Amino acid sequence: MTFDDRQIEDKMIQHNFRKLNIWKEGIQVVKETYAMTKVFPKEERFGLSSQLQRSAVSIPSNIAEGTSRSRNRHFRQYLETALGSAFEWETQLIVSFEVNYLSRETFDHLSEKIQKIQNQIIKFMNSLKD
Repeated sequence: MTFDDRQIEDKMIQHNFRKLNIWKEGIQVVKETYAMTKVFPKEERFGLSSQLQRSAVSIPSNIAEGTSRSRNRHFRQYLETALGSAFEWETQLIVSFEVNYLSRETFDHLSEKIQKIQNQIIKFMNSLKD
């Protein structure tokens, strides 16, 4: 392997998603989402429950997919998508609370968690150099 090949390989694996706190926190949101939606009414199975689950899974999935990109500007696009999914999930959480599917305690805990992730994603995006 030449120096140039090693340099390219190093850029390709510059971010290991399994080591990123934002990815780990995203996985926790997925786990809590599935636990939370288990108690939602059955008629929400293909509605709000499904929406929450899909947007939750999208957060760490986009972070992981972004790490496969060789340029930080491409990675940043995936982080933007993950951030959008986090805001989408937060909106669905608010709806869940407003229709009385969640207790105030659960809502407050999860609101704090998702806002922390949103801030972490923004800070990480801002730290990436082109």
